[in-house]
Amino acid sequence: MTRRVPLVPLLLAGLALWDLRSELQLLAEHFTWISLLTIPRYHLLAVSVLLLTPTLIRQTRAQRR
Repeated sequence: MTRRVPLVPLLLAGLALWDLRSELQLLAEHFTWISLLTIPRYHLLAVSVLLLTPTLIRQTRAQRR
């Protein structure tokens, strides 16, 4: 039996990372704690999706059974 990876949560996580790409690039070039703390302020939805992705994957797998 193969375990299929749910595509919707992975798509949401990919879109969240795409939204955060410029901030992540700035963090990689010049890390500051202030810039790290401002990311959730301006990208709350993207950060929330990334934090909830494991739960979304577990729920999607449980619904398929």
